[in-house]
Amino acid sequence: MSDDVYYRLAKVLDTLPSGFPATDDGLEIKILKKVFQPEQAELFCDLRLEYETPEQIAQRTGRPLEGLEDMLSGMWDDGQVMGIDFGTVKVFKMLPWVFGIFEFQVSRLDKELAELTEKYMPVFGPQFFKIKPQLMQVIPVEREITAIQEALPYERVSSIIESGQSFAVNDCICKKEKGLLDHPCSRPMEVCLAIAPVPGVFDDGRYGRPINKEEAYAILNMAEEAGLVHLTWNSAGDRYFICNCCSCCCNVLLGINSLGILEAVNSHYCAEIDPDLCVACGLCADERCQVRAIEEAEDLYRVIPERCIGCGLCVSTCPSQAIRLVRKSSDRISTPPKDQSEWFEVRGRTRGVDFSQFK
Repeated sequence: MSDDVYYRLAKVLDTLPSGFPATDDGLEIKILKKVFQPEQAELFCDLRLEYETPEQIAQRTGRPLEGLEDMLSGMWDDGQVMGIDFGTVKVFKMLPWVFGIFEFQVSRLDKELAELTEKYMPVFGPQFFKIKPQLMQVIPVEREITAIQEALPYERVSSIIESGQSFAVNDCICKKEKGLLDHPCSRPMEVCLAIAPVPGVFDDGRYGRPINKEEAYAILNMAEEAGLVHLTWNSAGDRYFICNCCSCCCNVLLGINSLGILEAVNSHYCAEIDPDLCVACGLCADERCQVRAIEEAEDLYRVIPERCIGCGLCVSTCPSQAIRLVRKSSDRISTPPKDQSEWFEVRGRTRGVDFSQFK
């Protein structure tokens, strides 16, 4: 089989709202050839963004039913599609490149794929991070949101955890990628949380190490102590993961720091430093802020509002309690889509892509 199937796959992925832009030298095709076998790429192009049984896929596409479930299950194992096993029936759907296929390559990532995806970032990043709605929203350190601010449910990390009945933790693929490229991170690696609203979803270990609710909270606390930013899907609902991110590895935060796209994430708060309380220790700027949003000014420190993502990491360790989180003004806040389906719709319209054939 020629490379035509990979070009078809690349076009499908770029038609999805998340995007997968072409390069002049075919770098995106090299990435897909690392991730997919030709027959897997061909089957992926016949899937949809909504779950279907193998029987439904066979009937809709004319594919033979025999062997279809086994092939889809293998692609699920390889992180190319999303699947759910209900015991008596399995269902499958296609995934975008991010959040999706790339993140689910964590167990298959090798140095060659790490090098390819690193080279792809300058092409993929500008398209991806400049277009709204953003993929990710920041969830602040919850104890730093004062009761008077009346945080909405999607602004509270606890609302995500409390809505879950299954939990798993996996290694951060961004940290693993940087490690393979000889830039290891000193912060914790096993920090990516998956959450599901029904029991038993993660028992098979496909999405990482199964944990309980108490362990999930412990990982969040550990991440905060290590100076990692909580990020989740930019929607009011359907938030099934929490990434805990650092500026040296996270591609989303690198969108801010390296590509200069200051609105690469959706955020609802901003830090504020009281000059009368600041003792100019520099802890906030030197050790806690992941996006270079705090600078020294006249023997004190000040927040650069347009850079601040309101994560709260600087607040929680300020020795003089000089920093607090404040809600951004209404003109600086973007209400997230209500769920992932609405996110896809809004994003698709913004990009001007017609992905109706994949619904």
